[in-house]
Amino acid sequence: MSDSHESVDLVADETVERLALAAVVAALTAALAQVSIPVPGLPAPVSFQPFGVYAAGLLLGARWGGLSMLLYLLTGAAGVPVFSNASGGLGVVLGPTGGYLVGYVVAAVVIGLLAHGGLDAKRPSVVPTWRQSLALFAGIAVIYALGVPWLAETTDYSLSAAMAVPLDPPFVALSGPTVRMPQAVVVGAVIFLPGDVLKILATLGVVRTGELDALVE
Repeated sequence: MSDSHESVDLVADETVERLALAAVVAALTAALAQVSIPVPGLPAPVSFQPFGVYAAGLLLGARWGGLSMLLYLLTGAAGVPVFSNASGGLGVVLGPTGGYLVGYVVAAVVIGLLAHGGLDAKRPSVVPTWRQSLALFAGIAVIYALGVPWLAETTDYSLSAAMAVPLDPPFVALSGPTVRMPQAVVVGAVIFLPGDVLKILATLGVVRTGELDALVE
């Protein structure tokens, strides 16, 4: 019987620890959301929120990482100012950026599943870099896949009307070669993609050091 009780106690302790870590990552995401740069003419700012999503999936895995981002979403929907620019409330979730916020929950699950091969997390440093990279880029794709149509539905940016996108750096002059893409895709994804790639590289650089392994051991 004592062995049984000890086993139950260990499971309970681990669950409490994971819940605490999920809450910490949700709080970290809220803090990172306040580091944002408004871009004139765009409905969403350049934000550091994705770092929280990446941490949730890579450090906590699909189960607890998804729960962490769900906690973040529900906290903001309840009115706590945890979203970008210290905003909160159901109106924000239902507004132009709501698809991205919902996407954070799904992305954390996808990142965890692809990086760790299941619901539970391994030590980040033992997961191959290629798996982590694949997982993070898949997570960004999920966020865009939910965010862009939601943006199109709640704003005047269209998925049918196209606009020209410069192909030559710095990607702002229309005098050179261009490609035409749907307005919502350009405004809701393409403009943010270079920054998101840099965030992924920064995340991988930190994770590969092994300094964060202790969080999941």
